[in-house]
Parts: sequence; C-alpha cells; structure tokens
Amino acid sequence: MSPTVSQDGLPVPQRYGAIITIALGIMMAVLDGAIANVALPTIARELNASPAESIWIVNAYQIAIVISLLSLSFLGDMLGYRRVYQVGLALFIATSLFCALSSSLNMLTVARILQGFGGAALMSVNTALIRIIYPQRYLGRGMAINSLIVAVSSAAGPTVAAAILSIASWKWLFLINVPLGIVALWLALRFLPDNTQKAKQQKFDIPSAIMNALFFGLLISALSGFSQGQDHWLILAEVVALVLVGVVFVRRQLAMPVPLLPVDLLRIPIFSLSMCTSICSFCAQMLAMVSLPFFLQNVLGRDEVATGLLLTPWPLATMVLAPIAGRLIEKVHAGLLGGLGLAMFAAGLFLLALLPTQPTDIDIIWRMMLCGAGFGLFQSPNNHTIISSAPRHRSGGASGMLGTARLVGQSSGAALVALMFNLFNDSGTHASLVLAGSFATVAAVVSMSRMTQSSETVKS
Repeated sequence: MSPTVSQDGLPVPQRYGAIITIALGIMMAVLDGAIANVALPTIARELNASPAESIWIVNAYQIAIVISLLSLSFLGDMLGYRRVYQVGLALFIATSLFCALSSSLNMLTVARILQGFGGAALMSVNTALIRIIYPQRYLGRGMAINSLIVAVSSAAGPTVAAAILSIASWKWLFLINVPLGIVALWLALRFLPDNTQKAKQQKFDIPSAIMNALFFGLLISALSGFSQGQDHWLILAEVVALVLVGVVFVRRQLAMPVPLLPVDLLRIPIFSLSMCTSICSFCAQMLAMVSLPFFLQNVLGRDEVATGLLLTPWPLATMVLAPIAGRLIEKVHAGLLGGLGLAMFAAGLFLLALLPTQPTDIDIIWRMMLCGAGFGLFQSPNNHTIISSAPRHRSGGASGMLGTARLVGQSSGAALVALMFNLFNDSGTHASLVLAGSFATVAAVVSMSRMTQSSETVKS
C-alpha cells in the first residue's frame, strides 16, 4: 500500500523513508558505472580476457542505461514512478548477484547489460519521485540531496572500489549491492508514494523506443570507439547511421502528441537552456576526473592511494555546497546560483591547468575544493529548474532527460580526454583541463542567460 500524497508532498516521517530509498538506489546505480574501472585488470586476469575485451564490463552497463533511460521514464509517466522504481530495484539486486556469480567474460557482460536496465529504471524516475515526495516550497532541498548523491557517487567511484578491493575480491564490488538493495527495496515498498497524475492518454510507441535505443547506442559506441582508437571507417559508418536514425527519430517525435524523446519539453526555453548547462558541466567534470589521475601519477609520481586522497576534496566540497544550494534556491534565481557555481568551477579548472611544475599537496587540494564547491553550487539549482519547469504529469520525461544529459556529458568528456592525449601526448592533462574550463565557462554564460526566463513551475 503506497503512502497517500498531495500536491504538497509527503508528511515528514514518510518523507525521510522515501528519500533514503531514493538515495540508496541512485548511489548504487551511479557507483556501479564507475566502480568496476579500478578492478578491470584483476577481472580480466581471473576471467582470462584481454584488457580490450574487459572494457565491455564498463561499456555494457553504460550503453544499457543510455538506450533505455527515456523509454523507462516514459513508462513511469504512464504506469507510475513508484512501480518502475521498485521493479528496477528488484532487477538491480538480482543482476548484482548474477554479476558476482559470473564465471566468464560473456556471462559477466550479459549480467552487466541486465544490471544496466535495472540502474536505468532507478535513474529514469528518481527526480520525478522527489517532486512528489517534497512540498513544492522545499523541492530545492530534495533536489540538493539527489544532486549530492549523484555528484559524490560519480567522483568517489574509484576510491570506494579501491577500499573494497583492499579487503575483498572483485566479486564484492557487486555483492555489496545485495544487502543495500534489499534495505532500499523494503523502504521503497513501505514509503514511496505513487503519482496520482498518471498520463493515461500516453501510448508506448515501440518503433520510437527502438529508434531511441539505436540513436543513443550508436552515439555512445561512436564516442567509445573514437576514444579507444578504433578503425576510422567503422566510426564514420556509425556516425552516418547515427545521423540517419536521428533525423527519422526526431521527425517521428515531432509528429506525436506525447513524444518518447521529450522534444515538447525542449520548447520550454528555461528547460532547454538548463539541459545545455547540464551536458556542458558533466563533460567538464569528466574531462578533469579522467585526466587528473594520469597527471598525478605519471607526471608528479604520486601513488594510487595519494592520487585518491588528492581527488577526494572535490566530492567533499560538493557534499558541503549542494545542501546549501538546495536551500538558497528558495530565495535566489537558479540562473544566478548556477552561473556563480559554474564560474567558480571554471576558475578551479583553469587554476588546475596553471599548477606550478612541482606543486605541493595544498596547491592541488584548494583548487580541487574550488572545483567541487562550484559544481555543488550549480548542480542542485539546475536539476531543480529542469524538473520543476516541466508539467507535473511529464515529470518522468524531465527526469529521464536529466539522466540522459548527465550520461551524454560524461561519455563526451571521456572521449575528449582520449582526443587530448592523442593530440598533445604528455600535455594531454593540461589540454583536457583547459577544455574543461572552457566548457564550464560556456555553461556559466548559458546559466546566467536563464535569469531572463521565468522559473515558475509549468502547471498544465
């Protein structure tokens, strides 16, 4: 039996239970996107796979999420966010166990694909659920918690993986999800509310879902192939197919009253501007996070533990600023808050690019803190704007677009790091940080431009 919910959210005891299950689910789903990277050499060795083949352990999860995210958010609008989230949790728990029990690379890859679908179900409706868990006047606080979990989980993945691997085998990277997932599922069954405004007029369009999967699958595959130096003709063929599928897909969506790819929401200026800032910010974050370990280890000669510790101030600063930003959104325009945060983020990235030849730990730490603080100040207000500018019955579509923007930004950032290292060799990290700062600067300008737009919730 789901808790009753009004336009003004859940009462306090139920609200806490609901937000804890959201936090647990998203933490597991985001962490599992990055947590396996550290263990790839060990997993490849134990499963008798080559390093190149082992990359599919990461890619399979990422591609499964991207190709299914919008379809699952669409189903959330139709069938209920609560139901999609609970089924996603159950699938994520079962497939995490499947991952841990895998005895071959093929078996683990299949398990990771299925786990990706579970993770996509969690990511597709999490912010839509927050919109009905929190009263409208406190929505910024709920979005701040969600932004905090996503940002910290993304940045802390390698550190968490290293901690688990120091005391247990790689299988525990997946097994740890089972007890956590069971707790989250119990909380979800007890506390998650159902959306009373289901979009009953919506019809699930299978051709749209297939084209959506093809479009985003080809996008991630082309980016991944480019970053790994695959054959140029294969990448070109993927890009041509991507453009053709994209044109047909978008034209079909424009002709539909309620599209699976929410092109109707992109017609809301503040929504589309906020999506742009989200993609740019996560691209900048990934450019820095992927390139910095190479600089710290290969150039400065720091070991893995020291590298992890020097990267930690970033997520810690985000943890401090995200809740503050969530409260400030109740009084300050999201465009201004986001612009200030992105300006701080850009300054931190440029300052990292200008590090002295032999920097001290303090030189690195305060710049990392500036990046994390800026990112935390931006992310919560931006997510709040994306979700609240959509009509209430389209919250699932807005939630799916938010997750898609993050994943596309991160995938683009990772591919651009490879390009920077190919073009600039030993100066690849410096080039990546300059490019990251440039993306953050563009996002800051776009964010400030939102101040001319109304930030009120669309009622229809």
